[in-house]
Amino acid sequence: MKDKKVKNVFKEGAISSEFIGHSIYKHQTKTSIGAHNIFLGQVRADNIDGKVVSAIEYTAYEDMANQKFHDIREAAFEKYDLTCMHIYHSLGTVKAGEICLFVFVSSPRRKVVFEALEFIVEAIKADVPVFGKEVFEDATHQWKKNT
Repeated sequence: MKDKKVKNVFKEGAISSEFIGHSIYKHQTKTSIGAHNIFLGQVRADNIDGKVVSAIEYTAYEDMANQKFHDIREAAFEKYDLTCMHIYHSLGTVKAGEICLFVFVSSPRRKVVFEALEFIVEAIKADVPVFGKEVFEDATHQWKKNT
């Protein structure tokens, strides 16, 4: 597969259900697809030391992060028989209950989308320089630790 242009995967604020629905809808014309799989990362209202997370403020080294997302995308296309893939990540403030990461993969076969999606999400968590500052209900904050 020849290298594709590095895309900007970032969206300001939460990723809306309308955006997600429209992304799915656009694939109805691609009749070689037999399966889709979607991962939606949602901000949790974690209770940390008696304080509740109300939002996460996401920042990133955007150029480096976009390159990492691109590398993950290329590796997934090389490893799995995917028809298409979309990755979007929030920047800025995302409230508890809102979507901050949307990964959408498609393939002729269902088993592929399960394996590919896990590979992609785990690679994102391990390799992409995106940072989240947890904002608590009392307006204090701390940097999020990925687990």
